Amino acid sequence: MPGDALSHDSAELRSRIDSTRPHPARVYDVLLGGKDHYPVDRQAAARAIAQHPRGFLTARHNRDFLRRAVTTLVRDEGVRQFLDVGTGLPTADNVHQVAQRLAPETRVVYVDNDPIVLTHARALLTSGPEGRTDYVDADLRDPARILREAARTLDLDRPVALVLLAVLHFVEDEAAYGLVRELLDALAPGSWLVLSHLAEDLNPEGTAKVVGSFKKSGLTFVLRTREGVERFFGDNGLTPAEPGIVPVHHWRPDGAAPVLRAPNPEYLESLELIDRIRYQDINDLSAGDPSVYAAIARKA
Repeated sequence: MPGDALSHDSAELRSRIDSTRPHPARVYDVLLGGKDHYPVDRQAAARAIAQHPRGFLTARHNRDFLRRAVTTLVRDEGVRQFLDVGTGLPTADNVHQVAQRLAPETRVVYVDNDPIVLTHARALLTSGPEGRTDYVDADLRDPARILREAARTLDLDRPVALVLLAVLHFVEDEAAYGLVRELLDALAPGSWLVLSHLAEDLNPEGTAKVVGSFKKSGLTFVLRTREGVERFFGDNGLTPAEPGIVPVHHWRPDGAAPVLRAPNPEYLESLELIDRIRYQDINDLSAGDPSVYAAIARKA
């Protein structure tokens, strides 16, 4: 892109960033221990964690499911194309990093509609010389645009893994099912659906506290039961691979989630609660942790 056009585009992106209201991608970044957010996002996350101190484990386990699912598809199923919708801010082990370590030729398209995500994506979502990585500035509610733009990088006549992690609970009930159907219908046989979703019936008390806090901050959620999550597969003729639709930490656990060590106990004690979560070992679980269903399924 020519320098003047790039400058204009960057200025337009900056004009779209609203730092006065929390955004799901940036709040998620806080819960993952990231640093690419604004005070309003940190405040929203901190209020939620004050209501349910172990609630951050939902975000952390959801992210580790991504690592395990992408590894499985590339290593065991030969998938070489990914369409990650609602990717959020780049953090450790993005889809292309996991996939291209195993198969450097893998192509990945990320989709999000937050301008700060796009700004960071341009800088950080870089691929190796053999593969390709691209970013589409689009909303999940516009699947036609997503597919049109993704086709510049992906060959939609060959299998693609559609990744929808912790994004469908931001879409109204029936609309969400139609959007998934439209995306899947455009993908070739042999494609995969990789999905996780905030659960209404896993640790309902703790989840209700977190969701209630987020709603007060202006964020909306549509919680679904296991049966509601199953519809995303069943309505499209998909049968989830083993172990089926399960709490996210039960999906083929390998105990290999990275752990960030605090320099010393005194340092950890000096941190606010919202900052300590970066150093929490997510394998330290109790009943009700975390509150997300996850599954993958192959399109026949």
